[in-house]
Amino acid sequence: MSTDRTAPVDTRMTGILHDALRRDLDRTRTALTASIPPANSQRVALADHLMWMMEFLRLHHRTEDDTLWPLIRRLNPDAAPLLDRMDADHASISPGIDRLRAAAEAYRTDGSAHARDAVITALDGLEAPLLPHLRREEDETMPVVARTITVGQWEDWGHDIMKDRPKLELAREAPWVLDGLDDDRYRVVTGALPAVPRFLLLHALAGRYRRASATRWGGKVEVTPRRSRRHERRPA
Repeated sequence: MSTDRTAPVDTRMTGILHDALRRDLDRTRTALTASIPPANSQRVALADHLMWMMEFLRLHHRTEDDTLWPLIRRLNPDAAPLLDRMDADHASISPGIDRLRAAAEAYRTDGSAHARDAVITALDGLEAPLLPHLRREEDETMPVVARTITVGQWEDWGHDIMKDRPKLELAREAPWVLDGLDDDRYRVVTGALPAVPRFLLLHALAGRYRRASATRWGGKVEVTPRRSRRHERRPA
């Protein structure tokens, strides 16, 4: 990312966060529709992860609605119709977040086919409005954001929304976001982290994330960043 605080902002982080959501919603569907349903430990891990993702998604939308969109409206009044559409999208997605979270919570303690099917139905209901919204935000709204605010304003906004977040929650998010990233997008994420937290998040917590992911998805699902896979396979 640019170190010039007056430069136009690089908004690729938004797409990276969206991709993490899309990736794990897809993994969830694959696990739930497999010929052999999840066993108890996997079912609980899946349900917990779904509930966490719904909280993440709700927070993601709230920070945009409460702070980012008002900033863009103030600096770029012509963006109002587009931001109105973003607000309407978020409102239409909100009930689906609640339904999927409730279905996941029920599935956590009920491994029946009925409870599993209820999660799949709720997943369908969420993705119908969510996936087009994510693409619209990336293709239409983020270019407007990039033309409207600077690197400095984006960094200040990011600092404001992160300063009160629990450190353990940030530690959970970082390896989840890095999962599967190529070199360019890996650098976007790690470049936004201060040096000490970056070292801890990239090294101390990676093993914990891999173990949790193996419980959720099975050991054959690769969850390390793609760049790390190349390094691990390099001959000695």
